[in-house]
Amino acid sequence: MDDFRRIALEAAQSLCRACLENLRSPVASVILHGSLATGDFVPGRSDIDLLIVVEHALADEEIEALTSVVRGADLGGAAGIDLLVATAEVCRAPAPRPALELLVGRYPGGVPDFEVDARVEESADLLPELAMARDSGRALHGAAPNEVIGVVPRTWIEERGRYWLGRWLTLADDADNAAFMVLTACRMWRFAVEGTHCSKSDAARWALAREPSLSAIERALRLREEDAREPIAEDDVTAVLSAALSEISALRPDVPPAR
Repeated sequence: MDDFRRIALEAAQSLCRACLENLRSPVASVILHGSLATGDFVPGRSDIDLLIVVEHALADEEIEALTSVVRGADLGGAAGIDLLVATAEVCRAPAPRPALELLVGRYPGGVPDFEVDARVEESADLLPELAMARDSGRALHGAAPNEVIGVVPRTWIEERGRYWLGRWLTLADDADNAAFMVLTACRMWRFAVEGTHCSKSDAARWALAREPSLSAIERALRLREEDAREPIAEDDVTAVLSAALSEISALRPDVPPAR
C-alpha cells in the first residue's frame, strides 16, 4: 500500500470513529466504498466515501453532530468527503426510490463546497451507491457490506445511469466537471454491458478499448491520474456521453430512463 492511500485510510478510519462517537442509534455497519476501497485512490482527486447503516432514524442532534464531524475532519489527502447515512431497513431491501437519512458532502474548492441533505424521502441516486458498497465496499465497523445491503436490481441502476447521461448532455459545456462526467459515463457504460462495478480508471480504459476514437476519455484519465491541466472540448464530452447512452439504450430498449 502506498503512503498516500495509507494516510487516506487512516483519515477514513478516524472519520468512522468520530461518527460512531456522535451516534446514539445502534450502527449495523460503517462501509468504506469508492476509490479508497477499490485501490483506485488518487490524492487530491478522490474522495473518502462512507456509508453508515443505522438501525433507527437519526435525531436532529445526530444530524447536526455528523455535519460538524465532516466539516472538521482530516481529509488525509483526499479531495473531499461523501458521507451517506441510511437505515438498515432501507439497505436490506432496497426500493426503486429509497429513503436517505443524511448526506453530508465536503468538497473544498468545489461549488458548492459543503452540502447537507437530511431526511430525503426518495433518493434514487442512493441505489448505485448501495450497489457499489455491497459489491466492493469494506466494513470499517460492524457487519460486512453484503450482510447489511440487499441486491439492487441491475435495471434500476441502468435507469438512473440513463437519466444522468441525458442530463449531462445538456451540461457538456461545464468544463469544471467534464472529466467527472466522462469517467462516470464510462462506469455506467461498462456496468450496462457487463454488469461490472469498477473504478473510474478501469472503466475508462475499458471504454477506450471499446471505442478508441473517444479522445475525451484519454484526456479525462490524464486529468485524473497525472494532474494534467488540458481542457476537454464540449464536443468530445458529448461524444462520450452519446456513445454510452446509445449503447445502454440499445441494450434495454424497453426500460425508460428514470426521472
